[in-house]
Amino acid sequence: MTPMKRRKFLVYSSAAIGTSIFLKACGGDTTAPTDDTTGTTDPTTEPAASTGGGDTIKVGLLHSLSGTMAISETTVVDAEELAIEEINAAGGILGKQIEIVKEDGASDWPTFAEKATKLIDQDAVSVVFGCWTSASRKAVLPVFESKNHMLWYPVQYEGQECSKNIFYTGAAPNQQIEPAVSWLLENKGKQFFLVGSDYVFPRTANTIIKEQLKALGGETVGEDYLPLGNTEVTPIISKIKAALPDGGVIFNSLNGDSNVAFFKQLKGAGMTPDKYPVMSVSIAEEEVRQIGKEFLVGHYAAWNYFQTVENPANTTWVEAFKAKYGADRVTNDPMEAAYIMVYLWKQAVEKAGTTDLEAVRMAAYGQEFDAPEGPVKMNPNHHISKWVRIGEVRDDGLFDIVYASDAAVDPIPWNQFVPETKGYACDWSDPAKGGKYEM
Repeated sequence: MTPMKRRKFLVYSSAAIGTSIFLKACGGDTTAPTDDTTGTTDPTTEPAASTGGGDTIKVGLLHSLSGTMAISETTVVDAEELAIEEINAAGGILGKQIEIVKEDGASDWPTFAEKATKLIDQDAVSVVFGCWTSASRKAVLPVFESKNHMLWYPVQYEGQECSKNIFYTGAAPNQQIEPAVSWLLENKGKQFFLVGSDYVFPRTANTIIKEQLKALGGETVGEDYLPLGNTEVTPIISKIKAALPDGGVIFNSLNGDSNVAFFKQLKGAGMTPDKYPVMSVSIAEEEVRQIGKEFLVGHYAAWNYFQTVENPANTTWVEAFKAKYGADRVTNDPMEAAYIMVYLWKQAVEKAGTTDLEAVRMAAYGQEFDAPEGPVKMNPNHHISKWVRIGEVRDDGLFDIVYASDAAVDPIPWNQFVPETKGYACDWSDPAKGGKYEM
């Protein structure tokens, strides 16, 4: 049986349970952990890994199961657990079943670092699948690098990073943000107002957008930020109307509850998508349902995956997910990236014939998977090729795909519009190049 058929067989025998969860996008404090949270293992030591006791291979799931980000990250855990359940039902890996060790980052970035240390040192997991916010990823990065361990990270992010110890299965900016800007310039206008939550992802994204607009003949007419979770959007609405009295593009990297207030007040102010089209990079199917589709119809989002993608792999996955978790559930981009990263890691372990971290890392390069978004491939820069899509919110709360790339787009971690990183690339398959080298 093919992997997709095995998965379909499994999920049809699963009990259906329903939940309704509002997915927030990358959010959080940018504070990095202090040195006492990063571990003291010599980075030159051999990577720690374990196939677990008996017939199991231990893996860590490190996400927020409580706190502000729980409503986002628990759905990513759902996707990861579905993949692991499918793999185990199909015989496991190397003749062993996958054993999950789940830890709660509690929406607190130093806690993420502490839990990562526990998973590596005490639980001796072979790999960690985890994080959502850039802040949590930045917090655990020193842990994985100092201990020479492995994290797989599933969420689109701001780029400008390429760690030997992280595999990134969400979009780099050239696979989401940059194509969205180009499409807007061609279809919606030249004047942009940038609005975002006040932390690393939106600020870095907007730095890239401003450079791209300068290069392509667009104009940034305004830029404003809200503290994460702040719903006082009236001043920003006023600034947008003043900067774009005749209409223009709004590029939105707000996250969480701020979006609820933003879109409701935008409509209340009469700023409709025909004159003020909003392009969001953190709003997917579940956010539309929670905010209210009546406030979002006609606005846009840029992702690599939408539930409305039409291909056999996506049909099978959506059916599998709904069969396990409930017919009322929706799938979205971060969940898809989380699901496929488990399979890419599994394939790398099988190719390596071991859970040894260095062997798995090298075996991951070139791994391909028939993903719900379309076929993807892991690159030596630890990022995967991604299909670029732009969707318009429709009356049923799902997305009409108004633009799709002809093929998967190769990732570029170091941004080529930002002067400080232009001309740089990443290649961990070549020791002479590594995480950042000049092309």
